[in-house]
Amino acid sequence: MTRFKLIRKIFLENVTGGELFLGDLFLCYTLEDTDRKLEEGGVKIPGKTAIPRGVYDLVLDYSIRFKRILPHLLDVEDFEGIRIHAGNTEADTEGCVLLGEVRSVSDNSYHIEKSRAAFLEVFKRMQAIKFSGEAMEIEIV
Repeated sequence: MTRFKLIRKIFLENVTGGELFLGDLFLCYTLEDTDRKLEEGGVKIPGKTAIPRGVYDLVLDYSIRFKRILPHLLDVEDFEGIRIHAGNTEADTEGCVLLGEVRSVSDNSYHIEKSRAAFLEVFKRMQAIKFSGEAMEIEIV
């Protein structure tokens, strides 16, 4: 089993920033909706809440919404269709995890840039893992 790890590090009113790793290898920065600590009893606001911390099986399958194969986090409680994809701000995510090579942080602002490049690099790694026959998961802390 290959495990990716997303470490949440920046907690702002409308956005959560983090870092994605494969083992000890830093891959890119992440952007998610607001971390409302659902695993501790926080209240979900639809379309504006990051998924709960935990470990999720990760597969590559077809997204009807995006009309292409994307990474898909399975069995996320109270969420459907959680994907990893390109995007730059909280407007681009509805619970999904966005990837970027560069991040910009200020007092109450966080966004990522070079998202497509970061996504493609991570997606290539995931495709190689899938091709090898090994299963994948992602841990969000």
